[in-house]
Amino acid sequence: MDERYRKLRVGLVGLGLDAYWPQFEGLKERLTGYLDELATQITRDSREVVRLGLVDCAERALEAAHAARREDIEILLVYATTYALSATVLPVIQRAGVPVILLNLQPESALDYAAVNAMKSRTAMTSEWLAYCSACPVPEIANVLRRLEIPFHQVTGVLHNDPVSAQQLEEWMLAAEVVHGLAHSRLGLMGHYYGGMLDIATDLAQVSGRFGLWIEMLEVDELSALRRGVEPKALQAKVAAFRQFFEVGMDCAQSELERAARTAVALDRLVQAKRLDLMAYFYSGTGVAENLDTVTSIILGASMLTGQRVPVAGEYEVKNAVAMKIMDLLGAGGSFTEFYGMDFRDDVVLMGHDGPGHTGIAEGKILVRPLQVYHGKVGAGLSVEMSVRHGAVTLLSVVEDRERGFRLLIAEGESVAGATLEIGNTNSRYRFALGARGFAEAWNAQGPAHHCAVGTGHIAGTLEKVASLLGIPSRRVC
Repeated sequence: MDERYRKLRVGLVGLGLDAYWPQFEGLKERLTGYLDELATQITRDSREVVRLGLVDCAERALEAAHAARREDIEILLVYATTYALSATVLPVIQRAGVPVILLNLQPESALDYAAVNAMKSRTAMTSEWLAYCSACPVPEIANVLRRLEIPFHQVTGVLHNDPVSAQQLEEWMLAAEVVHGLAHSRLGLMGHYYGGMLDIATDLAQVSGRFGLWIEMLEVDELSALRRGVEPKALQAKVAAFRQFFEVGMDCAQSELERAARTAVALDRLVQAKRLDLMAYFYSGTGVAENLDTVTSIILGASMLTGQRVPVAGEYEVKNAVAMKIMDLLGAGGSFTEFYGMDFRDDVVLMGHDGPGHTGIAEGKILVRPLQVYHGKVGAGLSVEMSVRHGAVTLLSVVEDRERGFRLLIAEGESVAGATLEIGNTNSRYRFALGARGFAEAWNAQGPAHHCAVGTGHIAGTLEKVASLLGIPSRRVC
């Protein structure tokens, strides 16, 4: 991504009423202080806060509205610091044209009623109340936005020492970073769909339009050509990197490691040349021996890229590449997975996949194993075996939606210890609150493709916010 566009640009505007300032000394300064505190709270290395000031009249509303567009903000935080007229914020929201979060955050959890009532001046009492009056204008603003069909979201709570509102606001910021990241990402597609997998076929116009992705069409021949130019030094360096990155089994032949390393170096160069941020591939490899050699040695390089924040999905699973990238942008990993079976005795669901795995969420190092056959595919070669780190996990599927293009299907569960198949694939045991039967039926009832992405942590709340900012539905099954 171009360095100029790397950071999320967050617009922050405060609301007030200019009629108050000559009436209540110090009130404006106090409310401006709230804005400063909030800006400090939400600032991160990954985002830049654009301060649009305290809007308190028509003239300042117009100034802030034009500034919002000039400053290229991507989300607008509207902080109702006290009562304000809906007419003053409407131009800012309309001209900005970005998702809106209404912030109803009073400075403390409650007024000190006794202290306020003990004040000798009723003017001072009113000023203190107005400094706590965040809740007052929100219904008015919401009313106007609903009537004008302008979507908005809310965070309600306390500016200081409120973990609930702080978490909600941070989830919105993280969700906005995901949307920003997708809109500045390039998706590489190499090969073709796995024949007969109707569930994974998708509309690339929807993929590009709904997620903001640039799509780069790739040829397997490009990767094969790059393999021819891999120098011996680069080849040996990649073999050494394999041994650091993975746990390479003693039964892995040096010739197979070098074959995979040649492809991995070529894949790195292809990703760099095309500036790719995510990728999906599948190729049968029949008819051209060189392409067969390429595609049957791609798994280790694809796994390394996935662990290095360029998720790679097999079987040309475009939607799942997007799901993996969303998880990756949230720092949750995002590994390719599908139903592998059900263990009714232990009430767990077995899930995994052949092909690339995500080293960042593995339980220990990923093991490299030689396979005499890639099941359902051509050829043989090295593959990876791993389980997802034990603890909280979230599943994400990008599912077709007739009305909105896509929707996000989400489930939270736990990765648990226990026996798995040692067949050279990723493989994990997951427990869900619905139980194995209940989860399988609830998940399948939503009509997802048979692949999904798994990440660590319970992040359903943030994923729901990602869907909201993308303007698509979401459904959480557990």
